[in-house]
Amino acid sequence: MNVTTRRALIGAGGVAVAGTVAAVALLGKPGPSPVVHTLVPTAPPVVKVGTIAQLRRADPPTIPVAAQFFDGDGAERRLGDYVGSGLVVNLWATWCVPCVAEMPELQGLARAMAGDGILVLPLSGDRGGAEVVRRFYAAHRIDGLPVMLDPRGEAARAWGARGLPTTLIIDRQGRERGRVEGAIDWEAPATLAEIRRLV
Repeated sequence: MNVTTRRALIGAGGVAVAGTVAAVALLGKPGPSPVVHTLVPTAPPVVKVGTIAQLRRADPPTIPVAAQFFDGDGAERRLGDYVGSGLVVNLWATWCVPCVAEMPELQGLARAMAGDGILVLPLSGDRGGAEVVRRFYAAHRIDGLPVMLDPRGEAARAWGARGLPTTLIIDRQGRERGRVEGAIDWEAPATLAEIRRLV
């Protein structure tokens, strides 16, 4: 599998500390010189981001098992609600480092595909609900993706996802045409062309 290093993002709650020196002194007591602690910056995790070559085609294309998920307002949704549109259904979570790494590219993909009738549906597996996803979007400047939820993992299990992120490519007839396991560059020209061809 040919992968390239695209970017390293810091997961939710992570804090980068660089070049910070903290001096701690015992005040009012004679004794040795103050102890100086140097905080060594920790490198953020490096995420290998692959290409559309990782796509595993569905041969023949099949309609995924019916499974419910929810929109940001709590309304129940199913893939059948979107027949007529192409779909890129991304199973992810805010605590998943590779998922976080590819989220900006998924946003770019959504914008690139908007005129083609192809929707990006990122289904978050976070148990904290829509507010967790909204906070994540705000912190990472994600404003081009809908809040979608799979909090009990029902959809992920029904569709046979082996881990996160997993992305299903669904054609306009509601059939799975292929899936990608792991993070890839969703904005690459070859990726855009392949998705348009499949759906």
